[in-house]
Formats: sequence, structure tokens, C-alpha cells
Amino acid sequence: MTTRQIEHPRVVSQAEWLAARKQLLAKEKSFTRQRDALSAERRELPWVRVEKQYVFDAPGGKQTLADLFDGRSQLIVYHFMFGPGWEQGCPSCSLLSDHLDGSVVHLAQRDVTLAVVSRAPLSEIAAFKRRMGWRFTWVSSYGSDFNGDYEVSFTPEEIAGGKALYNFEPRGFPSEEAPGASVFYRDAAGAIFHTYSAYARGLDILIGAYNYLDLVPKGRDEEGLPYTMAWVRHHDRYGAGPASAEEPAAATTATAPDTATQAPAGP
Repeated sequence: MTTRQIEHPRVVSQAEWLAARKQLLAKEKSFTRQRDALSAERRELPWVRVEKQYVFDAPGGKQTLADLFDGRSQLIVYHFMFGPGWEQGCPSCSLLSDHLDGSVVHLAQRDVTLAVVSRAPLSEIAAFKRRMGWRFTWVSSYGSDFNGDYEVSFTPEEIAGGKALYNFEPRGFPSEEAPGASVFYRDAAGAIFHTYSAYARGLDILIGAYNYLDLVPKGRDEEGLPYTMAWVRHHDRYGAGPASAEEPAAATTATAPDTATQAPAGP
């Protein structure tokens, strides 16, 4: 737990505070309007029809991408960093995933299904999911092209050559797995379309804990760390001391620069 103290920037009367707060409020309202406009523009992006037939390993047996919609027309997939043979999932992805279970039932009321996909075999996913106490749908893309096609898994050759395509550009990446989110739509005829994907800082909005930290005086309090999410642990590992070699804080889900190379990554 961080205990760093900060100095009071300025202590003023209630009236002076209120005046300063109203100045900031005007900027916050402007930002809200800009965000609404950006969200509308995001919804107007063109779509790409998904022609490939993806099949996943799920607890009830094989499922197609269409099956993941669970009878709804909109699907959000979170690409969780968890590769074959890893002892556990990425701590940073786990921080984000700690926010998912409470959202699932509410999203369903707006015709949205949320699913998590990783390349680790289903047995490895199931063991880690039990440990974390999560209930959301989590399937395995092991043996599928899904992760590669949506730019969240890379071959050793791509990594070595700096040709891993991440956040829509070829770049170096320190792991064979990367975080991301992809959105799909299924029409009345059953056709599936890819409508949106986000990576790196584009996932920041999905981490509720960070939105809370942005409200407090110390903010995210990550200055001086080796990388921005070096403090993150699996929720059952806080208080256990520094991360061991078996539990690195993997490449950040949201707060590393867009190159996503600042944090170490891997199993």
C-alpha cells in the first residue's frame, strides 16, 4: 500500500475554493460534451463483415463467435493476456476484470453480451477463474486464429523482428500476448460485423478503480514506479510483498504509453 504524503497545494476559504471549483466545472462540462461527441463518432465507424468461422473452447463445449452473443445483437470481447502454459493471468488484465461481473447483468438489459477470450487452454483458464472468484463468460481461443486476427497475440518471430501489429501499427512488444477489447454486431440474418477495437490507453475507461483514483489528491500515484502499473497485484496477492518472478505485472492494460513496451510482460 502506498503511503506517500503530499503537500497541500494551497489552503483557501470556502468561497475561494468554490470559485476555483466552478472554473474547473466548466472545463469538465466541455470535456463531457467532447466525450459524448467522440462516442457518437465511434458508433458511426464503418463495419467489417466477419467471414472467418471462429470456434472457442467453452465450459459447455465448443462455441462459435455467433454463440458468444448469447441471443443478443451486440458483443464486447475483452482480450485477456493469458497465454498457454502461463501459471496465472496478467495482473493488469485481472484488475480490469475485477470490474466485469457487476456489469454483465446490466449490459444484458441493453442488448449487450460481455465475454472474455484468452489463448490459454480452457483448463488453465478455469483454474485461474476459480481462484479469482469470477463468474463472467471466459472462453479459450487456443488453436484458433482469433487472437492473431484481432492483434492481441504475436509469434516469436513477429516480436523479435519488431513486427508485432499492436494498436494498429507494427511495433515491438515484450510478450506474445497483449490486452485489448473488440466489439461485434450480429444482424437479424445472422451476419457478424466487427465494429470497433481498442488497445493500450484506449482501455483506460474500462478500469473503474483508475476513474476513482483520478478523483483523489494523489491521483494514480504511479510516479517513480518502474512502470505505471508496477503496483498492481492479483486481488488475492496484495500484502504479500513485491511481485515475485512468478507474478510480474504484465504489460499494462491501460496506462503504459501507446507502445505498451514500458512494462514487462509474460506469464
